[in-house]
Amino acid sequence: MGRRRAALLLNQILRSSNKPLSRNSIPASPRPGLLLGLLSSGSRCSDLGRGLGVRARVRSFAALPSPAADCAEEYAGGGFGESGASWSCGSVEMVQQEAVKIPVKAFFLCTSIDLKSMQAENLSNVIPASSRSSNYLALRYYDYPSVFSGIGVESNAVCSRFMIVSQYGSVVLFNIEDQEADSYLKVVKKYSSGLLKDVKKDDFSVKENPFLDIDMQGGPDCVVLKTLDTDSIRVIGTVLGQSIALDYFVSQIDSMLEIFTDINRGMEKDGTFTMDRRKLFQLVGKANSHLADVILKVGLFERSEIAWRDAKYAQIYDYLREEFEVAQRFSNLDFKLKFVEHNIHFLQEVLQNRKSDFLEWCIIFLLTIENIIGIYEIIRESGALLH
Repeated sequence: MGRRRAALLLNQILRSSNKPLSRNSIPASPRPGLLLGLLSSGSRCSDLGRGLGVRARVRSFAALPSPAADCAEEYAGGGFGESGASWSCGSVEMVQQEAVKIPVKAFFLCTSIDLKSMQAENLSNVIPASSRSSNYLALRYYDYPSVFSGIGVESNAVCSRFMIVSQYGSVVLFNIEDQEADSYLKVVKKYSSGLLKDVKKDDFSVKENPFLDIDMQGGPDCVVLKTLDTDSIRVIGTVLGQSIALDYFVSQIDSMLEIFTDINRGMEKDGTFTMDRRKLFQLVGKANSHLADVILKVGLFERSEIAWRDAKYAQIYDYLREEFEVAQRFSNLDFKLKFVEHNIHFLQEVLQNRKSDFLEWCIIFLLTIENIIGIYEIIRESGALLH
């Protein structure tokens, strides 16, 4: 059945090859990731490579192609991607054994995103939620010509672009190149508040290899999956979004540490400091709000519902949290926050002592004035008696 569908697809492509496609129906420059994904995604797309991206002799497909006939004719006329291999039976086997690499980019744009408004205005791209969590939104953008639709390619995640948008400000892009990322981020910025001047960014990659013996395998700056589906993308997007948010909060705490470092150096040199009480209270509020955001908004200790339901996704979730050292980085953040709190308490005590000293001097001054007035009255009364 899969080979028949592939034959039907190629016939559709050949029939529409003389018809100009609109800009919205296909990307300006077809990407190797899309074509390779179509080839390696199984029977749905296994014979598409011979009809896409090569100018060569193309034989007609029978309703049920013979396995022997598939290797009878080689397709010269240029390679695919960077390998430069001609399309023959052997090269198809080589492509099948190579994992499809999907770039993943994580951004921290702002401190809050209005997910309800974004969902209402982008319903055609929103993927229905598979869990009760309302902390993020998953969107899918199809990345293939309109002639592909209706024959099963829609279910292939490699043929699409995905965007995971978290309420606390993280955006994770799947299968989107650097030069295209800004256009997707502009969509999110319309619903954002507290936009950051210095946007945090991190790169990762996911590889899909249907011939993998296990469901998941780790690699350097990547994870290899046997099957890439929307739930896998949700799990990966959740962990990467938390990781990039953690980077932002760590940088904020580091900036607070620099302030206290300067104060401590000034105290070491002069024996005093000049920070006013209001600024100190602002630092207290900032430290407490950052800790609350990490725990409550980012949900650093809330396990994904998808990971709870299926051990396959739990394996991906646990691996990525370990790979990005989420728990260890939070421990470091917590340690820095405790150091900040220690400095805040110390400075509060110093300010309190200053206030107490000031009040004591005020009391002494008032008592002195009272004594002077009392002495003056005594002298005046004594003078009156003498007269």
